[in-house]
Amino acid sequence: MLRLPENFQDYTEARKAGFIRMKELKENGKRVVGMFCTYTPNELVMAAGAIPVGLCGISDEPIPHAEKSLPKNLCPLIKSSYGYAVSDTCPYFYFSDIILAETTCDGKKKMYEMLNEIKYTHVMQLPPGKTGALAIEAWEGEMHRLRNVLEEKLEVTVTDDMIRDAIKLKNRERKAVLDFFEVGKLKPTPLSGYEINTYIDSASYTFDIEERIANLEKRPKELYEEYEKNYKGKQSKPRILITGCPTGGVREKIIRQIEDLGADIVGFENCCGPREKKDPVDETIDPMRALAEKYLRVNCSVMSPNPGRIEALNEMIDDYKVDGVIEVILQACHTFAIETDRIKKFVTKEKGIPYMCLETDYSQSDSGQINTRISAFLEILQ
Repeated sequence: MLRLPENFQDYTEARKAGFIRMKELKENGKRVVGMFCTYTPNELVMAAGAIPVGLCGISDEPIPHAEKSLPKNLCPLIKSSYGYAVSDTCPYFYFSDIILAETTCDGKKKMYEMLNEIKYTHVMQLPPGKTGALAIEAWEGEMHRLRNVLEEKLEVTVTDDMIRDAIKLKNRERKAVLDFFEVGKLKPTPLSGYEINTYIDSASYTFDIEERIANLEKRPKELYEEYEKNYKGKQSKPRILITGCPTGGVREKIIRQIEDLGADIVGFENCCGPREKKDPVDETIDPMRALAEKYLRVNCSVMSPNPGRIEALNEMIDDYKVDGVIEVILQACHTFAIETDRIKKFVTKEKGIPYMCLETDYSQSDSGQINTRISAFLEILQ
């Protein structure tokens, strides 16, 4: 039986309301599919008539439950995600009919094996690289395999026309989210990095996608009006771009801290940013091929080689008028950690701006040290 997390009262109102709404939808027969990564095609889940929900853990509270089975020196996102599942304290995992995952990093792949013992977990076999004809053919095959699994497990038929409709709807949502992110290009920005993180997070708890799109389209208009009234022509604070690992679990410790110390986070080059949103699915070709092509183009350090990340950083540093880059690495995230040397050289030598790397986990034990390092970095930008 589901047990709410001990810190449930500390959750945002949007998140708590999402739990209640999800319960109502399940009681009315709606199917739910839990997911962990931007490589998972939302469109196939939507075409199957189910609700896709994110399950990545962003709290250190369930980690002790995970560490009874998982190594202590493992990525906190993996431990948090598994901890919620094994302790039965994540309503979205509890309400999910099936779980979708993919072979990204080694830690997640092994965790998914254990997760499958709790609830059926379908793992998509992601190619280790994007180059060559075999990669796209293999990934398209995984799309067809997932389609079959959804039809079987959810007892539905998914037609090409259903997938096309889902692609169009999801592309509209991508455009709305991207427009919201791009408010950060204004100088000075009326949009804080903390709001970027929390607003997109809150939007995910609105399960009616048309309602979600309407809400997302409304906010940028408000922000542009606010810019014209209160920000235009004023001096800008140091403008920071965040890159690296997902930052949902370190929102208070790093994102809020950077802005409390006097900088503006104007963009995110990570899973919490526009990485996947700025690349819509092609609506003119075979829908399964279109999904395979689109999702294989997603940039991530698990891909080798991964030149798209440098291209994205280059574009965002220029477009968002960035003064400095802070890379966030979660403990034991080896693929992103290995890329830090390359990212540092690109940012400092080719773009000529300061760079700092923060390696951390979800605990508060290093908060003081991080505060000191951020303060010193921002002094360079003054």
